[in-house]
Amino acid sequence: MRAVDIIAKKRDQEELTSDELEFFVSGYTNGDIPDYQASAFCMAVLLQGMTNAEATALTLHMARSGDTLDLHPIAPFVVDKHSTGGVGDKTSLVVAPLVASQGLPVGKMSGRGLGFSGGTVDKLESIKDFKVSLSTDEFMAMLKQHGIVLSGQSADLAPADGKFYALRDVTATVESLPLIAASIMSKKIAAGADAIVLDVKVGQGAFMKTEAEAEALAELMVEIGRGVGRKVAAIIADMDQPLGNAVGNALEVKEAIETLHGGGPADFREHCLTVAGKMIELAGKAPDLEAAKATLARALEDGTAWTKFVEWITAQGGDQAVIDNPDRLPQAPLIETIAAPRGGFITAIDAAEVGKTGVMLGGGRTKKGDPIDYGVGIVHHAKVGDELAEGDPLLTIHANHEESLTAARE
Repeated sequence: MRAVDIIAKKRDQEELTSDELEFFVSGYTNGDIPDYQASAFCMAVLLQGMTNAEATALTLHMARSGDTLDLHPIAPFVVDKHSTGGVGDKTSLVVAPLVASQGLPVGKMSGRGLGFSGGTVDKLESIKDFKVSLSTDEFMAMLKQHGIVLSGQSADLAPADGKFYALRDVTATVESLPLIAASIMSKKIAAGADAIVLDVKVGQGAFMKTEAEAEALAELMVEIGRGVGRKVAAIIADMDQPLGNAVGNALEVKEAIETLHGGGPADFREHCLTVAGKMIELAGKAPDLEAAKATLARALEDGTAWTKFVEWITAQGGDQAVIDNPDRLPQAPLIETIAAPRGGFITAIDAAEVGKTGVMLGGGRTKKGDPIDYGVGIVHHAKVGDELAEGDPLLTIHANHEESLTAARE
């Protein structure tokens, strides 16, 4: 079997067998297949697609490319969630401690920034000394002791996905539906969660631009998950405008902290309650979504969720002084507020353009291995439908250089 033949077969719209996919995944993971052939494979999949059977096989081989966790000796039932990526999507920072505060263990592996979508790991690394790289033993110990853990891509779990994920970011293959599904579900399967809520974004600031694409991705991931014995539910959420107000790693952490104190933007708070509520409902801890959301809203108001957040962040090495005083998070030296040039209503906010601007400021990656500037970003002061008078603040740009500030302004 040769990698080039597998690439050609997919290029020619033929269906790949499970054995062929296993050969390619294992070969790329162990270094026998180089980046340039894996890049060609990803592009062939993006252009020609995959059947559900191919996508399921790809997912399973990626999940089995390293260790798989059995969490049952530690926790009888573990829940997880995953977002397909959006602009300003800091949901995991609130949802994980919110759900864990209800006694339901949350074990989660998260990614770094991909395209114009910021990664949860990058956001968490803006907190001084927070440790995202955990061994399998550390992951299990955190879950057992604290009922919550969030790690980056471990070398032990789904190593194939770690390699494919970084490659897709820099080869214009992020948007492939089967590659997105395989990436997400391989991590979920390897990490051992019993129930998974999939937060599928749709719109200008999402990888899925239409409802039909989002529904197709959601259905594929649910099918893959249920096929391997997991409880899976999907939520389709709008991403035509950024979620919440802040876009940028430290800025989003600050907004998540505000939300955990019972404040935060209304749209972001509601989305967190919906995702967390679905996790609680899926685990059988609430009779329906509305009852779950009511319980979780109380946890935001009475400090229960915040207490669990502090426990989690400090247990993974994060500096409590930083989260207690978010002004200690990384800050950009250049801050400029743009005013509304005239009065009127906000009719649209191009989330994709906002996300790309955040990357251009230094808050995301343009190539594999790029460093992240944690302090930069954009904060919106109005949402779609809001009325502004001339001169009202529209958005604030946080930049580290005059050049990037000028480019962002334009």
